[in-house]
Amino acid sequence: MGASPYVLECIHLSRRTPGGMVLLEDVNFSLAAGEILAITGPSGAGKSSLLRLLNRLDEPTAGKVLLHGQDYRELPPQRLRRHVGVVMQRAFLFPGTVASNVAFGPAQAGFQISSRAIEDLLAQVGLPGYASRNVANLSGGEAQRVAILRSLANDPELLLLDEPTSALDEVSKSAVENVLVSLIRRRKLSCVWVTHDDRQARRLAARMLVLQQGRVQALHPCMGERD
Repeated sequence: MGASPYVLECIHLSRRTPGGMVLLEDVNFSLAAGEILAITGPSGAGKSSLLRLLNRLDEPTAGKVLLHGQDYRELPPQRLRRHVGVVMQRAFLFPGTVASNVAFGPAQAGFQISSRAIEDLLAQVGLPGYASRNVANLSGGEAQRVAILRSLANDPELLLLDEPTSALDEVSKSAVENVLVSLIRRRKLSCVWVTHDDRQARRLAARMLVLQQGRVQALHPCMGERD
């Protein structure tokens, strides 16, 4: 990739529907290595639309996304998916065991992850011995931790989080948040964290970008300190 000092750059990024409705308009920001950027704003502000563009699930109608200075449209989709991990609001796991879910990403890229490596990963999120469990029998918090590991098994450098704790009860929310922050810091991941919770954003992120009707209303520093 290019020699940019930033892991991710959005330059005049815009998306409109075929009917002309604005989903995002002229969004600009950069993300340094190891930085957490929170994306906040009301429902319909364009938060999820932005994440879909960052992972190229949708295509921008104007502007561009750079990974290490290279336009991500120049990257093969499989390579892009390895560089960019995604965790959604709800854990969408494949039927089967925890181990088969964690191993899915590497297998798609032609790599086999060992049973020992899977156990090591599970221990990192407080799920030792869960490899053979059926995902249908997991709690919401446990399933979300498995979904996180499935994203991290590809060893991405950029992690996109779409309100990963908002569907959980308070106890599970705290546990998953702690796991995520620990993994992000340990792996020195760059992270775009979408949240409707301003307190969470100020607690976890270095900066917060506020969207309103698809446009950037503010981009300012946060304390980035845990409670």
